[in-house]
Amino acid sequence: MNITSFRPKAAADASGRVEAIVAAASEIVLGKTQVLRLAVTCLLAGGHLLLEDLPGVGKTTLAQALARLLGLSYQRLQCTSDLLPADVLGVSVYDRNDGQFHFHPGPVFTQVLLADEINRATPRAQSSLLEAMEERQVTFEGRTMPLPAPFFVIATQNPTDQVGTYPLPESQLDRFLMRLSLGYPDRAAERELLEGRDRRQLLADLAPVCSLDALLELQAQVDTVHVAEPLLEYLQDLLARSRTMPGLAYGLSPRAGLALLRAARAWALAHGRGHVLPEDLKAILPSVASHRLVARDAGTSAAALTEQLLRTVPVP
Repeated sequence: MNITSFRPKAAADASGRVEAIVAAASEIVLGKTQVLRLAVTCLLAGGHLLLEDLPGVGKTTLAQALARLLGLSYQRLQCTSDLLPADVLGVSVYDRNDGQFHFHPGPVFTQVLLADEINRATPRAQSSLLEAMEERQVTFEGRTMPLPAPFFVIATQNPTDQVGTYPLPESQLDRFLMRLSLGYPDRAAERELLEGRDRRQLLADLAPVCSLDALLELQAQVDTVHVAEPLLEYLQDLLARSRTMPGLAYGLSPRAGLALLRAARAWALAHGRGHVLPEDLKAILPSVASHRLVARDAGTSAAALTEQLLRTVPVP
């Protein structure tokens, strides 16, 4: 792809739109600008987002804010141990008047699906989302139905050491482009939260700052962001090193490499550039790779592994 095919004005417009979304969301989710920028980048890249953190730090609020600011249809799926696949996908109901079964779509037929506390659902219910997340479609009783565009799953997850949780299997984790944590707010942000209006009231007053057409255009522009040969070499070096690091049970897959490339392109676009820099890969690698890396030693954190990976691979 020729770098000149990307118009500089388009890059500036894209950056402005992203900053408007992040600024508006920052009025709701306080003191988390970097996390919000990564979340918007995940959406631009056409991926799905896993928010893993303790209850009460704003995971659900973030999902609701993004849906409102982008003017997208929104459904919340509260995951529990008795959740069934039909509760996710939908169900056929027999109509005695015409003697036929009619399909009633489930909450998955939306543009933004919040799967709240996804690791409280059983593995069977978790797996019902696999086809939807990967193929953007649902197959039900032999019939394939497309999902709305864009289709964006934001799943929240409590720490797996809490009672009543079912850890997501690797196949499910791999469907999420990014995994992020909000963490506790700093003192200033927490004071503003305590003194300010209720978050639910603020959410109700949010107006869209980006239209559906503009969002789809931004997602299409991600494909036009140029990736130079040295950058691809750097990405391949990262992938190869992850597969030989002594502390890892196994490394990053080719699909993980594609996810890194897509996220880096979206990150570059969000910052007003039509080409990817090594710094873009370094910025998104922790959120894209951490949930795909498995340590041999259970006491080693994913953050430590990604930092080690970045340290040991020289930047071109």
